[in-house]
Amino acid sequence: MKLITRIAASAAIMFGLSGPALAERENPEELYFGILSTESSSAQREKWGPFLEAMEASLGMPVKPFFAADYAGVIEGMRFDKVDVVWYGNKSAMVAVDRAGAEIFAQTTEATGDRGYWSVMVTHKDSGLTYEDVMACNKDLNFGIGDPNSTSGFLVPSTFVFAKEGVNPKDCFKTLRNANHETNLISVATKQVDAAVASSTGMYSRLKNAKPELFAELKEIWRSPLIASDPMAWRPELDESIKSKIVFFFMTYGRQGTDEEVAKARENLAMIDMGPFIPSSNAQLWPFYEMDQIRQRMSIEGDDTYSDDERTAKILEINTKIEEIRAAAAARPRK
Repeated sequence: MKLITRIAASAAIMFGLSGPALAERENPEELYFGILSTESSSAQREKWGPFLEAMEASLGMPVKPFFAADYAGVIEGMRFDKVDVVWYGNKSAMVAVDRAGAEIFAQTTEATGDRGYWSVMVTHKDSGLTYEDVMACNKDLNFGIGDPNSTSGFLVPSTFVFAKEGVNPKDCFKTLRNANHETNLISVATKQVDAAVASSTGMYSRLKNAKPELFAELKEIWRSPLIASDPMAWRPELDESIKSKIVFFFMTYGRQGTDEEVAKARENLAMIDMGPFIPSSNAQLWPFYEMDQIRQRMSIEGDDTYSDDERTAKILEINTKIEEIRAAAAARPRK
């Protein structure tokens, strides 16, 4: 299927890797764990430290954090073997599967126990703005949108807001700024932008707990359908024995051990706004591949620059891809 390519299998041939070089990639002496810096790296390091220490003890090998300022950083990090395990969003995982052969092995849950979260649009509490005001596209407003590889910051609002309304955000606002969730939320709270999108977790957990005075300045004006929780993925070249140890750690952490050990693990998970993990695979991404195609179709349907024949041809092509995605999803159901 062209939509989901697997380039990792041919990487050794393409780059002439063999013998010791390939063995080093399969059996590294230490693992690098890729983390998107949704907050400052220092804050992320403090929050993730206990979890990574527990992972290190379970695997019996050093586990070092690899912080990236954006999703492209962890995607390219895996592509060029700089990271071994990565916490992705669903949208960035799609790109990582296509570009780096990433393999999903686990799905996060929310600290609340939920298996999903939402994309939210917010304004300042005193702005008086409504969703309809923001979408009027009168070019008087400054808007904050997410990283292009973000699920809740970009893909979901692009699908359920802009494509649905038939507008291009670049043509809708005075300025359009790409930033992470924390920056978007703070920018609205401090009136640097008039409205922005972010994840519900970023707003109602991270910002509310870390900076309650800024959280108090925000007002939610739109919420998406539920988004499946984030995936965890590894490099496909890792030795199966290492993969087995990683799976064992993720599936037992916060579930097995003494009462004190389980309680401590749950505390560590709560620090990174997560609950215990559940098994997953690349099949988790099928709804998001479909969502991306639907977003493109809705955008084309509302684009007057296409002739009727061009629009019909492009929509037919997208509909064919959607059917391919649905067939693949049916062939490997998640449940």
